[in-house]
Amino acid sequence: MSKDIHTEEVDQLFQAILTLRTLDECYTFFEDACTINEILSLSQRFEVAKMLREKKTYLDISRKTGASTATISRVNRSLIYGNDGYEMVLKRMGIEKPADSEEDGGES
Repeated sequence: MSKDIHTEEVDQLFQAILTLRTLDECYTFFEDACTINEILSLSQRFEVAKMLREKKTYLDISRKTGASTATISRVNRSLIYGNDGYEMVLKRMGIEKPADSEEDGGES
């Protein structure tokens, strides 16, 4: 169905990212490696994931982030059926789920 991203080249890219130590280094690397729109799209998806986790409605998320409902749905599917990557990173950043949060991640 989808391409296998587990390749030597992707491993090398992720190893390179793991060497970054500061926000300035991240900006330097990602501004060279990605277009501004790619960086903004990634940051938008991350914000959408945070807001979905907080049980915000699609309408609220779209208004705040400018994300389309297709993008919000894609991120929501990742939260529900994905590899828990967003969850892992959000927890490590100290961004906890709201206490009354359900595990279903459904549209509000």
